[in-house]
Amino acid sequence: MVVGELAHERDVVIIGGGPGGYNAAIRAAQLGLSVTLIEKAELGGVCLNKGCIPSKVFTHAAQKMAEISHIEEIGIKLGHVSFQLGKLQNYKTKVVTQLRQGVEALCKANRIEVICGKASFLSEDRIGVESGEAFAVYRFRHAIIATGASYVSPPSITIDHDRILNAYSIYGVEALPNHLLVYGDDYIALEVAMSFHAFGSQVSVITNDGTFGLDETVAKELQRIWKKRKIKLYRHCKVESVTSSPDAVAATLKTASGETVTAEGSHIFVACEAKANIDELGIDRLGIRRTEQGFIEINHQAQTSLPHIFAVGDVTGGPMLAVKAIKQGKVAAETIAGKQSEIDLTFLPTIVHSIPPIASVGLTEEEAKAQYEDIRVGSFPVAGNGYAGIIGQKDGVVKIISDTKHDLILGVHMIGVGAIDLISSGIIGLEMAAHEEDMKFPFYPHPSNNESLLEAVEALQAEAVHLPPAKQKGNEKKAVSR
Repeated sequence: MVVGELAHERDVVIIGGGPGGYNAAIRAAQLGLSVTLIEKAELGGVCLNKGCIPSKVFTHAAQKMAEISHIEEIGIKLGHVSFQLGKLQNYKTKVVTQLRQGVEALCKANRIEVICGKASFLSEDRIGVESGEAFAVYRFRHAIIATGASYVSPPSITIDHDRILNAYSIYGVEALPNHLLVYGDDYIALEVAMSFHAFGSQVSVITNDGTFGLDETVAKELQRIWKKRKIKLYRHCKVESVTSSPDAVAATLKTASGETVTAEGSHIFVACEAKANIDELGIDRLGIRRTEQGFIEINHQAQTSLPHIFAVGDVTGGPMLAVKAIKQGKVAAETIAGKQSEIDLTFLPTIVHSIPPIASVGLTEEEAKAQYEDIRVGSFPVAGNGYAGIIGQKDGVVKIISDTKHDLILGVHMIGVGAIDLISSGIIGLEMAAHEEDMKFPFYPHPSNNESLLEAVEALQAEAVHLPPAKQKGNEKKAVSR
């Protein structure tokens, strides 16, 4: 057909069916808009099919492996235990398929037109879609770009997806690495390291600073746990090159002092930087502004420099997190429908499904010191929590930071059992500008992991019952278990 001869009319056309895209589509449909969702691969995007969900299948299995010794300790006889990677891969496929089918069913139930094809902008109000040998044109009132981002290997490293792996291929390995080198400074590197260690691989971690962007107290506790578990840590190192043979890899490291060190293993995982998936979209002809890093620039309503065209998720840069994409997608749909809605990433949490899990939100102690005249810090070791003792998961610490002048909560940081579920209390508290009393006043179930948060808040003013008086300040405490 001739481009422009006939165009299908839609209120909203969305390019990309990942978390940002399909959440935007469903929210827009709920608000009465006609929606077409275009995805060139599979609904759910990278998150569901290659990233978030597959990785969490692995971390879930790793957590179960880590619990085996405690299960036998409480009298449950398991017999011979072995890890079968093939079965885990099958389970991963099953979970991904079920979740993808769920997304497909939701789109159908919301009467969203889903098209499998490649989309590109023809003009400011038209999108062309190539699907096999067919080509169709859609005229839209509003468009949402949700095409995500792709990993780009460091210049000195070639990802071969055999022994040199990235975040996609690491969860598709067919054999368990004997010795896995993990190179990176993000949450993905942490999850990879802890999961494969639990499965039985020897693990060595190579990192530029060793904090992984975490609060110093949490980072120190993580390093203590790694030392106890014999996970080798190469701090302040950069991988200069990686060579591979049929059965091994060797990474050449440059230390902060300029020394050259070689780390050897059977495989290496490399955390890669991301690049926006925009090359085939044709947005340059529209003049849509981009950031210096090449991502699409948006405002607090997810609008691009063309107000009727929106962008959500990884294509906009910043933290590559599904939770951000989901929120942006909903805000974009609501804005299009005329509702007052906006995005504020101030209290976007950091979540790591490691062993034990890590969760944080708000300012770190270092950031708080830089922004406030005087702060208080309260922390409580998970070992002092009675329920953690019951379930045999006593590693970790909960840390709270507040402004001394106004008793305002500034940051909540956790490493330990239940951290990922418990951080929601911290997020809500920060969003509502909670003070110390607001966090202390409610009831916390007993016995439960929740009480570690309460005692960390109480420790801000030396009121934690299960810490000796002399141990109420500082980050290294010997707790009294209840």
